[in-house]
Amino acid sequence: MRNFEEWIAGFRESIADYKYYIDFPKVFGNVDKVRVELNILNSLVGSHDIETDFERIITAYPETLKCIPILIAKRESELSVTEPGITLRYNFKELNYSLDKYKTFMRETGLFDLLQHHIISNLVDYVTGVEAGLDSNGRKNRGGDAMENLVEKFLVKNGLIRGETYFKEITISSIEEKWGIDLSSISNKGKAEKRFDFVVKGKECIYGIETNLYSSGGSKPNETARSYKTLALEAKDLKYFKFVWITDGLGWKSAKNNLLETYEVMEDVYSIADLEAGILSRVLIL
Repeated sequence: MRNFEEWIAGFRESIADYKYYIDFPKVFGNVDKVRVELNILNSLVGSHDIETDFERIITAYPETLKCIPILIAKRESELSVTEPGITLRYNFKELNYSLDKYKTFMRETGLFDLLQHHIISNLVDYVTGVEAGLDSNGRKNRGGDAMENLVEKFLVKNGLIRGETYFKEITISSIEEKWGIDLSSISNKGKAEKRFDFVVKGKECIYGIETNLYSSGGSKPNETARSYKTLALEAKDLKYFKFVWITDGLGWKSAKNNLLETYEVMEDVYSIADLEAGILSRVLIL
């Protein structure tokens, strides 16, 4: 019988590798897509009549309009602004209001001030910084990818072969079709299409594996624990299917109670330390 407190005490702060913090190829790729247009807009830096110069540029080079959102760290091509009694939805692929309205957008967001008063000197460098900042939002996804990659290494270490004895990102309906089993008890009779990170074909059982790592707290760990508790209970009586959850991270410290509730009803919930101790070779009957 495992001790929950000892188990959670071994959770890792991070499994970040060197590529986790920022994806520079992606940053530079995004900048290159608008490099020409940004260099055209560079003529606005230090302009003495920026509104007139802006109008000339947009008229002569309408393709530069698409660069405006990234200057305020937005990727959308349409941005909404609420004014008294009306909501404007600016299109930055092609003008949908007068140029005067777009001047208002540039003035009121502070972009004219940014460009005119030499707060920046080069828009390509500036957007590179913006893209680097926006890329930090991708760290959560990269953390999830890192956990999946780690688990996959342990699957391979146990002799499993991708596409033959283990499969990645497989839905419940695909599992039912591939192996002819009934998983309606965990899919709300086919109404919920759950996708597992990994599915392993054992001798007499199919294993659905979910993986995640939470380095910080918030609502997501609590939601995950509650969801997986339900899934574990729904799968409990199935003889031909077993739900396996591999999780870790210090974000669970603030969601400890919800994790404990799931831990108490779920037989197969494991951590990175469990993987390193060879748990998969004992759990997966291959």
